[in-house]
Amino acid sequence: MMRRYSSLLLVLSIAVVVAGCSGGSQYSDIDEFVRAKRAAPSGAIPPIPALKAYRAFSYTASGMRSPFTKPVDVKEIARLEASGSIKPDMQREREYLEAFSIDSLKMVGTVKLGGVLWALLKTSDGGVHRVRESNYIGRNHGKIVEVGEGYLSVVEIVSTGGDGWVERPRSLELNAGK
Repeated sequence: MMRRYSSLLLVLSIAVVVAGCSGGSQYSDIDEFVRAKRAAPSGAIPPIPALKAYRAFSYTASGMRSPFTKPVDVKEIARLEASGSIKPDMQREREYLEAFSIDSLKMVGTVKLGGVLWALLKTSDGGVHRVRESNYIGRNHGKIVEVGEGYLSVVEIVSTGGDGWVERPRSLELNAGK
């Protein structure tokens, strides 16, 4: 008999649980919202806008004078152009350090080999190169005219914008801190 009561109690508890779950939903407002959205006509999705073709930009000012360096004085240009004898040697074979701007080169030391004082220049790609008088550096036909213990003097040949050329002195100082 006890078994019968336990079976009856189990059936009644299941019925109560099922009856409790089937009662009114507490989410009836959400169910109504979902039904209304599904019943509404769906809108058309606009097409993806066409992408504009990429136009490559070629930066051509890399070989020009830096805007932070002082330009050559106009009176000086006129005086030097009058002589007309200044021209770079275009037939000369270019040296490796002529591919770098003088502003990107740093003097990091000097070394004396065979009685000749060499300057050590560090390039922007991290290489260290030795140069001496009569070597060329920089993009403007810069010829090294003097190497000192803490400096390097260069004379560049720069275009005046027309057919003329002028010499422009530059110098690099020893950069011991970097």
